[in-house]
Amino acid sequence: MGGCSVLGRIWGVWWRRPGVRAVPKAPGFGTEAGHRLRPRGSSKRSRPLGGQPFPGLLQLENLSREELVDVLRAAVVDQKGPLVTLNKPPGLPVTGKPGELTLFSVLPKLSQSLGLGDQELQVVQASGKETSGLVLLSSCPQTASRLQKFFIHSRRAQRPTATYCAVTDGIPATSEGKIQVALKLEHVDGVDLVIPVKSPSRKDFQEGVKRTLSHFRVVAMGSGCALVQLQPLTGPG
Repeated sequence: MGGCSVLGRIWGVWWRRPGVRAVPKAPGFGTEAGHRLRPRGSSKRSRPLGGQPFPGLLQLENLSREELVDVLRAAVVDQKGPLVTLNKPPGLPVTGKPGELTLFSVLPKLSQSLGLGDQELQVVQASGKETSGLVLLSSCPQTASRLQKFFIHSRRAQRPTATYCAVTDGIPATSEGKIQVALKLEHVDGVDLVIPVKSPSRKDFQEGVKRTLSHFRVVAMGSGCALVQLQPLTGPG
């Protein structure tokens, strides 16, 4: 993309290459949910986001099951028919061992909190523990099954199922094309982050580095910037 850098989103994680800037949407925490992120039994205020090493990262050790339900309810961005979409904060695993606090473990209570009665939500599509991003849930087993098959088939055929936007600092040399980058998980300050790997070796891939591919298209240009549409063609699984 010439002299531009790209800030794209792969596996729900923001990564940067030299020249495109984008601002990820902040997790949809309401005032009540944000208040509940404080440790129980403590009258001290939690640190402001600017003082946290990773703002928005969910600290599960400070939450009860009921408090997590409140956080997720505040993070719902859309609810139509059997489908519920919420903005999952980073640090929340989708599944885990029995007794662990996960998205899956609170789905029954979340379903009741959203007024779904006996129709329990199921996970259709979700990002991993380390990442934020939209989670698609369904209270209808048939709808969930059809959508899960759609995502599986689309991923195998490398058909994009999500579109993201970024604002570039500079104008891409071409109006559309593909971005290939290798990514890996790296443990930083107790958090697993996805970072790009330059010129990965065969050993890197054996140790867990993943190849990723995204399609980009310039939508608009002006004042030395461009609005770029990005569609990941590869992802987890």
